Amino acid sequence: MADKRIKVTLVKSPIGAIPKHKATVAALGLKKLGSSNELPDNEAVRGMCRQVCHLVKVEETK
Repeated sequence: MADKRIKVTLVKSPIGAIPKHKATVAALGLKKLGSSNELPDNEAVRGMCRQVCHLVKVEETK
């Protein structure tokens, strides 16, 4: 499982989101709308994605 990765894409602007969600989006490495980042597939990253699931799209990569 250590080599599994997920691709996280920002699909909705966090402008109106609560500050905690804005910080989570920044911690995922997402800056602009449509930007993507490939991250390790672990519980911490999955939890962050779950917290901002209304703002991001998550895809599993190999």
